[in-house]
Amino acid sequence: MKLIFRSMARYKKPIAIAILIKLFGTIFELLLPYILEHIIDEVVPAGDLVLVLSWGLAMFVSAVLCRTFNVMANRKSVDNANRSSYEIRQALFEKTINLSGETFDTFGLPSLISRMTSDSYNVQTVVQQLQTLCVRAPMMLFGGIVVSLFMDWELAMILVVLMPVLLLIILLVVRKGIPMFTVVQQKLDVVVRVMRENITGIRVVKALSKESYEKKRFGAANEDMTSQDIKAASIMAIPGPLMQLFLNVGLTVVVLFGAFRVNAGHMRPGVILAFLTYFNMIAMGVMGLTRIFMTISKASASADRIDEVLQCVEPEPKRAAISEHVADNAANEVAQDPADEEAFIVFDHVNFSYGEGSADHEGFMGLEREKALSDITFKIRKGESLGIIGPTGCGKTTIVNLLMHFYEADEGKITVDGRDVASYEKDELRRKFGTVFQNDRIFQDTLKENINFGRNVSEEAMWAAAHDAQVADYIETLPEGLSYEAAIAGANLSGGQKQRILVARALAADPEILILDDSSSALDYKTDAAMRRAIAKHHPDTTTIMIAQRVSSVMNMTQILVMEDGKAIGLGDHESLLATCETYREVYEVQMGALGAAAAEGR
Repeated sequence: MKLIFRSMARYKKPIAIAILIKLFGTIFELLLPYILEHIIDEVVPAGDLVLVLSWGLAMFVSAVLCRTFNVMANRKSVDNANRSSYEIRQALFEKTINLSGETFDTFGLPSLISRMTSDSYNVQTVVQQLQTLCVRAPMMLFGGIVVSLFMDWELAMILVVLMPVLLLIILLVVRKGIPMFTVVQQKLDVVVRVMRENITGIRVVKALSKESYEKKRFGAANEDMTSQDIKAASIMAIPGPLMQLFLNVGLTVVVLFGAFRVNAGHMRPGVILAFLTYFNMIAMGVMGLTRIFMTISKASASADRIDEVLQCVEPEPKRAAISEHVADNAANEVAQDPADEEAFIVFDHVNFSYGEGSADHEGFMGLEREKALSDITFKIRKGESLGIIGPTGCGKTTIVNLLMHFYEADEGKITVDGRDVASYEKDELRRKFGTVFQNDRIFQDTLKENINFGRNVSEEAMWAAAHDAQVADYIETLPEGLSYEAAIAGANLSGGQKQRILVARALAADPEILILDDSSSALDYKTDAAMRRAIAKHHPDTTTIMIAQRVSSVMNMTQILVMEDGKAIGLGDHESLLATCETYREVYEVQMGALGAAAAEGR
């Protein structure tokens, strides 16, 4: 709930105005039964037509003002709630995109999506109700009791006795409901995950005719969430019937007791009529409070989940040397070994494990350690190139993740241009890179913006990058060239076209370091070779790291790092690895032999 009150505090003035307007609207609503009682018991018996019309007009004006103020308050509260939820979503999005890779993994993408959508909507709903229903319901409840006490305190005592019972029911149920709604939102995370997997992998599902299987898998997750939601809703549904029962019993007692008092001459008929109206108002107030507490139960769980992201603190760096360096060296300069003076990128005995173990951060999101890299060491000079090759899951992409400081290494040192990557501001470090990752995205925008990506790159530079990426010919066939927008989100692009556009995006800003992570897997050998030649010719000062499955893609690199099970089993140029690394030689012979056989068969 702290998040909800913090978000409301930013709009305290417009929220106060909405509450004040609602307050006036409710006061006029409470006046209506009192005016009716006065007309029946005092004005009508007097037989004065002018007086009757005057009080009738007063009742009409009160009804109109009640309606007008309530409508104004509702509109104002909706506006305030929307603005508040807008800021929450903006803050959550900003926090999410700035999470370290490690922390992002602990929450998980499906969970972050549901927090951004359903959780933020629950918070928006409660912010709106806190300005309207939270004013009207208590005023109807307690205001009705207070006015009733002034009219006939003996009859009003029936209502006073009922109130503690009704409020106790609400508090007991809400106490039980909040934890249950937290579980519901967690189950929703699973539903979102399964749905996302199926939507993004729909072609695979269809190609393998696994629609029925995935339908069952989604159905299981959906059933799990629905059953938990039903349990929570069933608990929260208990107060309604119980309170209605108590209110109906109280209403019966009011009618009977009031009838006896009217018959005995201790009460006038208009009073009992007003009492019945106030009793209905009090009943609406009680039901309104029930709705409020149900909404608060759900929103409180959602607010806690959102706040968990907003207030999360990134784990402390695992390498003590980095912490000491950042604290003691304002210039952020790292002392270099004289032998490394010409090295631009250095990995020095780097170890890394995915997840947080109990030794470092006990209990952090409950993840187990997963060893990814062991004792990785290499150096690259500026303008040189490094090819990384190895089987799936051997740690190739992890090296890039550590280099760009998405994750913090457990041990060892990683430097770029003589500075430890941990000493850079994020933007300062990542401006050095042009990247193409596995499964990178083409966004729903013009082709120009997909390449430019908000970096103010000139059109000439974009065309030059497109030529280097071997995609210029395709762009020139489009109706609007770089400005082409229709259906450019990836669905109508071949795998090769998509990869070449992504390479153009990486090259457009002329980066110091170019990362190509399996970015040529969909290209034919001729296009792949032409792209590599163009990059080498037009970006001679760019340091290139290429992750690939093909030996042909990396064999001309300055150095080649051969990976297996998170370890470096070979490092050197193509010729030296053929002589010293058996694994590399075997891969080369298999791939190049198959390529030669295919070429011979083609002839």
